[in-house]
Amino acid sequence: RMRIGMKIIMLGLIGAMLLPPAVYGGDIKGRVILKGKKSNANAVVFIGTIPGKKFKPPRDPAVMDQKNLEFIPHILPVLVGTEVEFRNSDDVLHNIYSPDACPEKFDLGSWAKGKTKSKRFDKPGCEAVMLCNVHPAMEAYVVVLETPYVAVTGKDGSYEIKDVPPGKYTLKVWHERLPGDSTVVQVSAKDSVRADFELSKESSRKAE
Repeated sequence: RMRIGMKIIMLGLIGAMLLPPAVYGGDIKGRVILKGKKSNANAVVFIGTIPGKKFKPPRDPAVMDQKNLEFIPHILPVLVGTEVEFRNSDDVLHNIYSPDACPEKFDLGSWAKGKTKSKRFDKPGCEAVMLCNVHPAMEAYVVVLETPYVAVTGKDGSYEIKDVPPGKYTLKVWHERLPGDSTVVQVSAKDSVRADFELSKESSRKAE
């Protein structure tokens, strides 16, 4: 029994030695200022593409709710191929449609409280507006990305993207009303890098 136990321990040690070293990610954090806006919320900060790297969409759907005559969340970033489940939590009928070409100008029809309908978003770079033809004031966006490294800014404009693999990346920012921007960041393991942005209508720079 002692010999068997020692063999198991030795095999475990050898297996551990053969495993590739763990790769620790770094964080990207900063602030986005939206000039002329009352709030700095709802800007999308993300890494665009990583050459040679593709990411599988999550098994579980992303969720956009309709509650108190609003879309929640107002901005929903998703990975390419993600299924989005649209819910109705109000006591009134709601509808979901988009006139944009990139999600194929869909209309899911209308449905009552407690019901859901779904739509898969397959086109990278799509920034599709979501509307309700029952309540014209309702509006939201689904932003389709090629990487999972994304954050949506809070009211103060702050954001944080965690566990980004070490490397050099193009970091982009998108907003529904203002021109975007981009910058290059170098991420190191177990470290954080800061990237701040200021967007305005006068800005001519846009995220590529």
